[in-house]
Amino acid sequence: MPNVVGGGGKKVLYTLDTVRRIGLRNSAKALKAKNACKACGLGMGGQLGGMTNEKHEFPSVCNKSIQAQSTDIQQPIPSEVFQHPLSELRELSAKELEHLGRLGSPIFKARDSNRYKAISWDEAIDIASKRFKATEPAKSFFYSSGRSSNEAGFILQLLARLYGTNNVNNCSFYCHQATGVGLKTTIGKGTSTVELADLEKCDLFFLIGANPASNHPRLIHQLKHIRDRGGDVVVINPAKEPGLIKFAVPKSPQSLLKGGDYIASYYLQPKIASDLWLFKGIAKAVLSAHKENIEFISRYTKGFEAFKEDALATEWEAIERETGLSQKEIEQVAQVYIASNRTVFAWGMGMTHHLHGSENVEYIANLALLRGMVGKHGAGLLPLRGHSNVQGIGTIGVKPVLAKEIIDALEKHLEINLPSEKGMDTLACLDAAKQGDIDSAFIMGGNLYSARPDSAWTEQAMDNIGFKLSLTTTLNQGHIYGHDNSESLVLPVAARDEEPQATTQESMFNYVRMSDGGITRIDNLRSESEILIALGSRLVPKGRFDFMQFNKHSNTREAIAECIPGMQDLKSIDVAKKEFHIRKRLMHRSQFTTPDKHAHFVTHPSRPTCESKARPFTLMTIRSEGQFNSIIYEENDSYRSVDKRQTVLMNKQDILSKGLSEGDHVTVSSDTGTMHKLEVRAFDLPRGNAMAYYPEANVLVGRSTDPRSKTPSFKAVKVNIQSSS
Repeated sequence: MPNVVGGGGKKVLYTLDTVRRIGLRNSAKALKAKNACKACGLGMGGQLGGMTNEKHEFPSVCNKSIQAQSTDIQQPIPSEVFQHPLSELRELSAKELEHLGRLGSPIFKARDSNRYKAISWDEAIDIASKRFKATEPAKSFFYSSGRSSNEAGFILQLLARLYGTNNVNNCSFYCHQATGVGLKTTIGKGTSTVELADLEKCDLFFLIGANPASNHPRLIHQLKHIRDRGGDVVVINPAKEPGLIKFAVPKSPQSLLKGGDYIASYYLQPKIASDLWLFKGIAKAVLSAHKENIEFISRYTKGFEAFKEDALATEWEAIERETGLSQKEIEQVAQVYIASNRTVFAWGMGMTHHLHGSENVEYIANLALLRGMVGKHGAGLLPLRGHSNVQGIGTIGVKPVLAKEIIDALEKHLEINLPSEKGMDTLACLDAAKQGDIDSAFIMGGNLYSARPDSAWTEQAMDNIGFKLSLTTTLNQGHIYGHDNSESLVLPVAARDEEPQATTQESMFNYVRMSDGGITRIDNLRSESEILIALGSRLVPKGRFDFMQFNKHSNTREAIAECIPGMQDLKSIDVAKKEFHIRKRLMHRSQFTTPDKHAHFVTHPSRPTCESKARPFTLMTIRSEGQFNSIIYEENDSYRSVDKRQTVLMNKQDILSKGLSEGDHVTVSSDTGTMHKLEVRAFDLPRGNAMAYYPEANVLVGRSTDPRSKTPSFKAVKVNIQSSS
């Protein structure tokens, strides 16, 4: 593999070319307006300005924000496109669908039709209300992506519950639900314990199971600062990602001129799914050196003795065998941790997308508690969220189970009664759909089809849903697959900076921003809230609840402030223009919110790797530099030097041992599905490990999940790889 540096001049040129395509005036308006970034949960924009973060850093902008803007600033899809049947639209790639243009009018596909047709808004709302009125609420579900606003999410979950169902979900079940589960058992809160400013104070940063060079580029700038002031960055990732080794920060002339800055001080490459063994190894080394923080542990935690006994009893021989790392490598990183005064642990879906993802998160928390790195400035736990408001969507209640204090507050403040039946999570809803037990679904944003494992199964399950209502800005595969024998209504919505009223979003640092909206690009769009209010007004009698009161977003924010803990400052945000950190989140004080008010060490047994002669390779799905979640902006992956997505990345020695050469084509098969004619490329991975691109590789991913978080195992799929010739 060539020596590749992340970022650099090529990203500057990419940005300039994108600006050229969408126009300088449009680009400037979109990027400078007071709207929160539409991409990752790191957050920027809002009332400080479109390219400024909460630390007042300018310009705070990255490739992902440019990519997100590039498809919002498109002309409407030509009407001729909808003369083509679904079978022909499926010939388009995900990128080609995204770049068809903006959806400019409601479109409807009847059960007995094979294509969409444009319809009026009145007809669209009439169809939607009739289908949901004809559906037993228990046979419906409501789903939101993480790009929607707090206001729309709050109205969505309220509409679903007043309609009669707690089958309310968001996309976190496919990303960080395991984080919420793992953190609540250890520290009592499922969100970050650090704010952005803490990254200026830490001297050690663990980056675990994530690739921010591609997915959170602005975080790389923060990691460069840590290295500049003499701190360390430890990367734990089976893949040696070029952008995590060296990155030329586009906003830093010095970084560009010298060809980039080194990001990782230490880079550990454990075998896929061996993370618990590695974390136990680090803990064993710390404990063997007697460098645990006894004062913190005795004062604030419980469960330490069992954790200590288990870690010390774990043999180095087993740790080395399972991880593929040497005792020396692990102890070296442990010594760096021992020397640190302020450590931040950050992780991505490389930790959560496993059958034991919740346990992975618990063990990261264990490591932080071991040396008292929770509840103080410059240290803590940082889940790297994807969608820009996925944390906010969860905060305001888009989930099947609400805390009793929230239910009580909603019922009292809004003078309503909510259903008590247990709601189903996303996976359970689609399992029910496969069995024919879901008749209608409301899908607000995102791409539920591409977010799911086992693509063939998912397509059939979604087609079993008689009526699907989707809200979107552009077409994606979720609007094309799973609709052959069912009805589908797709409504065009305003992007965040096009909203007619201000909206709010929450970053992964628990920071709430306000977006002004107000940009007009396409006339025939409606806001998500407007659509929800129109549907709610038809489905719920006015005497029971009047959804029209939420025509003003300020009224919606007032309800959120009254009912959602920690969100009191939302009530006046549109007047004061004061953005804020959510109250009572665990950050700089060791005040844990578990039932006994202590943090808990959680201990699990070590599980030896499950070997399979039929499926000797372990594959993880990955995202490219040219995509964001399931959205494909570019077919190539510049950082990994891959020019097409139909590629499998393997250890060079594994390629040779199979009698293959780079560029050969192979068939990759799992117990779930098969991919044909994937091009082989060498990559720095442990022997026996491989990578393929998401969502294309979803066909290989099984439906088994972490039993606690219900998160699929996208990052550890047993596969066989054979020549296609």
